[in-house]
Parts: sequence; structure tokens; C-alpha cells
Amino acid sequence: MIEISSKTNDHFRRWMDLSSSRGIKKHGEFILMGEKLIQEFLQNPNYKIKAEILHEDLKSVTLTHAVSKTQRIPIFKLPKALFNEVDVVGTHYNLLVLEPKTIEPLNAAAKPEGLEVIAPLGDPSNLGALVRSAVAFKANKIILTEESSSPYHPKAIKASAGALLKIPLYKTGKFLEFVQTNNDIYALDMKGENVAKFNWPKNLRLVIGEEGPGFSGVKGLNRLSVPTDGIESLNATVAASIALFSYAQKHSYY
Repeated sequence: MIEISSKTNDHFRRWMDLSSSRGIKKHGEFILMGEKLIQEFLQNPNYKIKAEILHEDLKSVTLTHAVSKTQRIPIFKLPKALFNEVDVVGTHYNLLVLEPKTIEPLNAAAKPEGLEVIAPLGDPSNLGALVRSAVAFKANKIILTEESSSPYHPKAIKASAGALLKIPLYKTGKFLEFVQTNNDIYALDMKGENVAKFNWPKNLRLVIGEEGPGFSGVKGLNRLSVPTDGIESLNATVAASIALFSYAQKHSYY
């Protein structure tokens, strides 16, 4: 076990960097946080474990696990104060440093297969919440644009309840360029056909816009909406969940 007590330690500084999308990309690591998420992950450890981080009141979860027989996992012990700085979502449980999987580029020329969700969401919590609903309602893949938060951001993984580690992820270029060059895209917007009455095709790409700008200025999109009464619009991820449920009902998933 390796003990670290200084904020100037290279490992500690790198782990602090992993609380941002930029840091995750730079270092090629992310931190899995949360007792339930870690216990679920250890049932099927399909990401390489780079390290385990704990403090003096915690016992290692990898040392006695079968995964330690196939991977050499360094264990680092921090004082509680430093541990709590790394534990940015406040789990107070062991942390696992994992190696992200390569996110393959989407073949934009290929037709959608089933429901594919485009998620140009820069807020990691919103991205996680959207992916949680997408997995619940049988989406086949998540498409991330250049504007998207890292799917390995700790807040994204927490908000997704681990769903981001379970669904195929693909990447594409800039959001506007992508949606303007694809014909099988349906945009969830304030103005459009009621999702409850829409005859959902089996294969389509559903795009969720960032709150605020939405799809203003984008022409030629197939637009869908979740009608509201007494309020202008819903939170984007709430509206998306309703639309995803409507799709799942149409195709007899529930």
C-alpha cells in the first residue's frame, strides 16, 4: 500500500484533474465513485483498474477480490482531508481509477438501428441523467458530439447510475454540422409533433438540445415536442425521458 500525504504528490494532482472532462482526456483515466456503482462494477470488471484509493478508515475492495489475480492494482492511502478532495461527489467510499475505453467514431453514413440518442450535453449531470433514461427505455447507443461532456466525468457516471458504463458510446463532430447532414434525425423541441401521438419509426436518431439555444436556426429537422400547460418548457432531460418512454411504448417494450 502506498501512502500519500502531500497535495504536491503527482498522483494526487492527477486525480484532482480527473474531476474535469479535459483532465480525463489528458490523462486517459477516470474515477469510479460510489459504493453501489463499485460493487456492481466488480461483479463484471470490464474496464482496466489502474488504482484503488482509500483512507485510513477504509479497507481495500480489490485486494481480496478475484480481479486482483488478473490485474496488478496499486492501492493508495490518503489522509481523510485529501481523500475528500478527490471524492468530488462525496461518496466516502473507496475510489477506483479506471482506464476509459476508446469511443469509436460514428459511421454517419450508416442508417440508424433501433433508437440512437444524440447527446450534445455539456453538463455532465444532464448527460448522465439522459443516458440513464436512454438505457431504461431501450436505446441502442449514445452519440456524443464535440460539445458533449466526457461520459467518464464522475458526475455524469453518478447521474447515470452507472448506465454510461453499460451502453455503446460513439462520437461525432460538431453538433450543428452533424444534425444538418442527416435525414433520420428527430429533434426534441418546444415546437413539433406531440410525442404521444407520433408514429415512432423503429429506427431513428433522437437528438436532445442543450437548454437555452435548443435548435434555433437549424432548418429541415423533424421536430417533436412534449406539450405543456402553464409552463413554457420542461427540463431537457425530463422531456427526453417522456419521449423515450413514448418510443418504448410504441414498440411494445413495456
